Amino acid sequence: MRGILAATVVASVTALGTINAIGPAAAAPEPAAGGSASTEQQLADLIGAGLRPAPDGRQVQPIVDTGSGSGSAGLSRATRVAAEGPEVTAYLAAFVNGLAHPDAAPPGANQPNCRPSAEHPRPVVLVHGTWLNAYDTFAYFSPRLARAGYCVFTFNFGRVGVLEGGGLGPLLPGRYGVGPMEDSARQLSEYVDTVLAATGADQVDLVAHSQGGPVSSQYLKFEGGAGKVGKLISFGGTNHGTSLMGMATLGRLITNLGINILGFYRPLIGQANIQQVVGSEFYARLNADGDTVPGVEYTAVGTRHDEISNPFEWTFLQPGPDAPVQNIALQDGCEQDMSDHLTLMYSPRAAAIALRALDPQASVELPCTFNPWMIGGGGSL
Repeated sequence: MRGILAATVVASVTALGTINAIGPAAAAPEPAAGGSASTEQQLADLIGAGLRPAPDGRQVQPIVDTGSGSGSAGLSRATRVAAEGPEVTAYLAAFVNGLAHPDAAPPGANQPNCRPSAEHPRPVVLVHGTWLNAYDTFAYFSPRLARAGYCVFTFNFGRVGVLEGGGLGPLLPGRYGVGPMEDSARQLSEYVDTVLAATGADQVDLVAHSQGGPVSSQYLKFEGGAGKVGKLISFGGTNHGTSLMGMATLGRLITNLGINILGFYRPLIGQANIQQVVGSEFYARLNADGDTVPGVEYTAVGTRHDEISNPFEWTFLQPGPDAPVQNIALQDGCEQDMSDHLTLMYSPRAAAIALRALDPQASVELPCTFNPWMIGGGGSL
């Protein structure tokens, strides 16, 4: 999906300096023996040659991730987050730190001695989105949950190499959530079980961003999540796919007529993005029996400035039996919040909505602040 690719490129350009144009004067590396891994490395080297140093002098380098290693069965794998990264209020700052430290934990998360309290008996598991990671998605959001008294946990999922279906995203460090969403849901299942065992809790609450929405629903419906989750709160969730302002819809129509235009783009954008195109087989299976599962409370938050999950109303859910749903447009009552898809998790209003949904009895003020598109800023610059 070109919108996700464009967002990542724009963020890279802004944060790291201009990317040198690769034209006739820039010779590509000579073909080398060694097969597909060599091809991936050549592409990584070519991209790396065009990246200038970050403002602090560090040189960010693309990496080749073959997807090898232990993890769930299937193409992709999950990784645990490690040392805690700094708390930041702007998405771009988190993105840069996420490039340098792709497996950093967001502040306040994964505290080994945290045990749920009587007031907040369910740990909160944060689920990131496509071409993102736990840190750059939740570096603003996670510490607010922790300070409110919640045990917060998160991990990185859907890690796949370029030629295994991950697209070009994995050439940059920390671009996870690119593997098949069925695999990612299985990884979420394993992680939730780990959290339940470590904390002694009976259930968790899920807070999901972007692809994290349908991955969480896949877990609830097909990977044993029913009964283990009390609430699912999604932000910009691609719960019914995305049209990318019509481009994806057109691509799906052409593909359904027998010209596999989406298959052509698969090597560039990755399998998870292909699955998120409206009308995909993934959504046909996921939503065949409705949007919800009994016994789970749902909150779906969308922003009218979302350039990825659009039309933004497609993020909303229809309630089913014993599954109440609250659909919230971020700008209702606060037009000055300009959060887009990436900065939604850096909005004070969005954080307050999550806290209210997690504990409706708590007294949580619902602020209205300016949160700029693409940059973010926790309500200020």
